[in-house]
Amino acid sequence: MTTQAVEIQILGKTMRVNCPAGQEEALVEAANDFDQRLHELSGRTKVTNTEQLLTIAALNVCYELLAEKQKSVDEKNDMEQRITLLQQTIEEALLKHSASKA
Repeated sequence: MTTQAVEIQILGKTMRVNCPAGQEEALVEAANDFDQRLHELSGRTKVTNTEQLLTIAALNVCYELLAEKQKSVDEKNDMEQRITLLQQTIEEALLKHSASKA
């Protein structure tokens, strides 16, 4: 897989990072989102230590990811229950229909 070097800016520091070819725009968007989160977090918490700020931001992102994963699992379980109920309803209707023809 070919990679492409992309220049991003986080907390005023420019970095070059490699990413898969064709994903440059997504990387820049992610970097911009992360940079914005860091600036907002710094303003809210008054934390100026970069290492602490990055740690807090990483924990926040991980928490959001876990919450989204749990939401996805809950939605999947709900969908599976609905499909099972729908299958049962269809089977019952088919049984009633075939019994009424007999």
